[in-house]
Amino acid sequence: MPELHPVLHTPVDYLPQPGEAVIYLAAGCFWGVERIFWQTPGVVATTVGYTGGHTSNPSYVQVCTGTTGHAETVRVVYDRSQITDGKILSIFWENHDPTQGNRQGNDVGTQYRSAVWTTDREQDEAAHQIREAYQQRLTAAGFGAITTTIEPFGPEQVFWPAEDYHQAYLWKNPNGYCNHGFNGVGCPVGLGA
Repeated sequence: MPELHPVLHTPVDYLPQPGEAVIYLAAGCFWGVERIFWQTPGVVATTVGYTGGHTSNPSYVQVCTGTTGHAETVRVVYDRSQITDGKILSIFWENHDPTQGNRQGNDVGTQYRSAVWTTDREQDEAAHQIREAYQQRLTAAGFGAITTTIEPFGPEQVFWPAEDYHQAYLWKNPNGYCNHGFNGVGCPVGLGA
């Protein structure tokens, strides 16, 4: 693991300070998801890794087999005095298609599923409220049902940081593969904390 994130200049294993929060977001290939959040004002640290599976310290190759149960995930640390839980979650939902199930565009498999792991009650409430409100907007736009799971990041969950070459991948490889961006349907921001 690198010592510092090359864009945010914070430790990759950054511990949140008072007033900061951590959330774990899976929305397909973690390269593009991480870039979206390192560009978001108020985000203090991002790290890509694997969450939601049953294998200890999995490798990228293992996760890609679909047998470990992990999702490609971004650990996002943000300053609540600069950005709300609701805004973080709105950015998450707007920048992938949360109705595709175990895929995101050309990326197919359980590791590309849409998921949110919350670390406190405020995040959990905001995530459920926004998902419900966003479903209405997606339905009106002709999309199907949101498949995003929302779970607390409890003691049974572990975030395993990905290999060094995945950290800030699209900064290291500016022309690298990315299928993330605005999905065409705005998400309500005023909900949640």
